[in-house]
Amino acid sequence: MRQITDTILMVRPVAFRMNEQTAVNNYFQKDLTADNVNERAQEEFDEFASKLKKVGVNVIVVNDKLEDDSPDSIFPNNWVSFHENGDIGLYPMFAENRRKERRLEYFAKLEEEGFKIKNIVDYTEAEEHDLFLEGTGSLLLDRVNRKAYCALSPRADEDLLIEFCEDFEFTPVIFEANQSVGGKRKAIYHTNVMMCLAENFAVICLDTIDDAKERKNVLKHLKEDGKEVITITEEQMHEFAGNMLQVQGKDNKFLVMSARAHGSLNQDQIAKIEKHCEILSSDLHVIETCGGGSARCMMAEVFLPKA
Repeated sequence: MRQITDTILMVRPVAFRMNEQTAVNNYFQKDLTADNVNERAQEEFDEFASKLKKVGVNVIVVNDKLEDDSPDSIFPNNWVSFHENGDIGLYPMFAENRRKERRLEYFAKLEEEGFKIKNIVDYTEAEEHDLFLEGTGSLLLDRVNRKAYCALSPRADEDLLIEFCEDFEFTPVIFEANQSVGGKRKAIYHTNVMMCLAENFAVICLDTIDDAKERKNVLKHLKEDGKEVITITEEQMHEFAGNMLQVQGKDNKFLVMSARAHGSLNQDQIAKIEKHCEILSSDLHVIETCGGGSARCMMAEVFLPKA
């Protein structure tokens, strides 16, 4: 079993903007009213994909379709997950206009690249019951130790999480994570904005787990699996310092994040990360501001076996 991969699926946006349907519970989003938001997002996307390719990551770029008008298609990790046994998970999405993002022709592209798909495990019917589980946005998968960390929210239903864990043979590690919004504590929309799991370490905003027992339980799981715990503050989380992904390059491993997340880290945190791998960061200002997601959300990890 591998925790990290050298192959990433990315979707180049064509209709990127702030999605009004997701803004109701994504408190990271802000509207940029500039006319050229989509072009600026494309520039950031291209630069980011190019940096990944330069260090030897196999980036498979697919293009969104204009007629789908899907403002968040740049974040494919929310609707799909790819597994080493050849299975694919398809997930139910909270926002109706994000459901069009699930485009099965992308799988044909992966097959063209030599990957083998055995089975599609489809949870999307849950949308009819207003239940959601948004892929590896909601699920932080420790693929080696077979644990699924999940912060419950309107986009991460506990029963669906349990069903996923039974189907894919993961042990659920369930908790609630909150952020302060206008003086109130509100559920963080995705687990992957407050936590990142790498091979030998985890970056986590423990301050978001208000319940002491739950916090202790999450720490217990991380420590018993030998992960070094690198904590970030809630302020750093708002700079997307939790939204990171470790990937395998040609010669080295990299922790991938936005320039904004990188800039928010202190020297001590950077030194702890760099003990394990190099940092690769890219400017994603427009994507983060309008989309309310960052580097990790843009990368759907491909673990499928080669044909």
